[in-house]
Amino acid sequence: MSWNEPGGDDNKDPWSGRNNQKGPPDLDEAIRSLQEKLGGIFGGSGDNNNSNSAGGSFKSLGLLSGVAVVLWSFSGFYIVDEGNNGVETRFGKYTQSTQAGLNWHLPSPIESVEIVNVKQQRFIEVGYRAGGRQGAGSVPKEALMLTQDENIVDVRLAIQYQVKNAKDFIFNVSNPTATLKQVTESVERGVIGSSDMDFVLTEGRGEIVTQIKTEIQMVMDSYNSGIQVTSVNLQDAQPPEQVQNAFEDAIKAREDQQRLINEAQAYANDVIPKARGAAESKIQEARGYKEQVIARSKGEVSRFVQLLGEYQKAPEITRQRLYIEAMESVLSKTTTVMVDVKSSNNLLYLPLDKMTQNSNIPNNVPVNKNNYPTNIDKPLVKTSSRGRTERGQQ
Repeated sequence: MSWNEPGGDDNKDPWSGRNNQKGPPDLDEAIRSLQEKLGGIFGGSGDNNNSNSAGGSFKSLGLLSGVAVVLWSFSGFYIVDEGNNGVETRFGKYTQSTQAGLNWHLPSPIESVEIVNVKQQRFIEVGYRAGGRQGAGSVPKEALMLTQDENIVDVRLAIQYQVKNAKDFIFNVSNPTATLKQVTESVERGVIGSSDMDFVLTEGRGEIVTQIKTEIQMVMDSYNSGIQVTSVNLQDAQPPEQVQNAFEDAIKAREDQQRLINEAQAYANDVIPKARGAAESKIQEARGYKEQVIARSKGEVSRFVQLLGEYQKAPEITRQRLYIEAMESVLSKTTTVMVDVKSSNNLLYLPLDKMTQNSNIPNNVPVNKNNYPTNIDKPLVKTSSRGRTERGQQ
């Protein structure tokens, strides 16, 4: 039964083991009781005289000091998470860097440790702010800068970096983030100031970003800052807001100019080849005509030379032959044939042209008994006193 339960023994004192004590225990008695128990553990006795009691007290204090030292030494253990480094200092001076896992150092105030995340991707904004009370927007003091051709542009950069050396990050630069931001502004103004505005706003973006990143890393390495720049992103590059409308008009005019140039070039690419082809065709036709005339002339000359030889051999026969060939050539192109009958004043007319037309009359055209089409009258033949025949249609 517990000493303080109802019906229990009220005279039993759990603190000192004495009976006949009522009320709360005295604090001095409790301490004295604890000292006696500790002294008993290390060879002392609660029944010894005062000198023995004092020796036990010293032993108790030594024990307590030893326990305190043990507990103090245990406070020097610390755990470094994965992706972090620990930087130990002894009275503020660097001693060593520790890796992930369980580590120990002399407890405070002798040594202290600072944990640095070396895998975290840190981020700074130059020329703008993505959030805040006023929301996203440009920071003119950081964003506006002068180009080589004396124009002003609004440039906004986002820098990502991480710690590559925890010791350098803590000791070599007092404020690494502010230092990186100032270095970025300085490098950025130098690169933009050596470039034209059109180059910055159009095709030069990638080259500018690469150059800025390289120069920032060079400067930070010269400071032994322990910072590794992982990426530089050009968020925006444009003229100042005050001249934005005029700049857009200039861009539209430049685009219209380029469009018209492209249309003119396309038209030229379509017309010029056709003109060149037509000119080449005319040239080839002229060359062909030239060759034809030359060949015909040479043939006529050769024929004339051959006729001349034959004419010299038989002039009369050659003359008669030439006449017959000439008449054949002339009469083959006419449809009028006149037959002269000797001892008669009449001329006989043969309508060869009608006979030729009849051979070409379609089957569905009606003809009369003389085999003429019904819609064609007979030719009217008149004989003149001179023996010429004139004909026409009635």
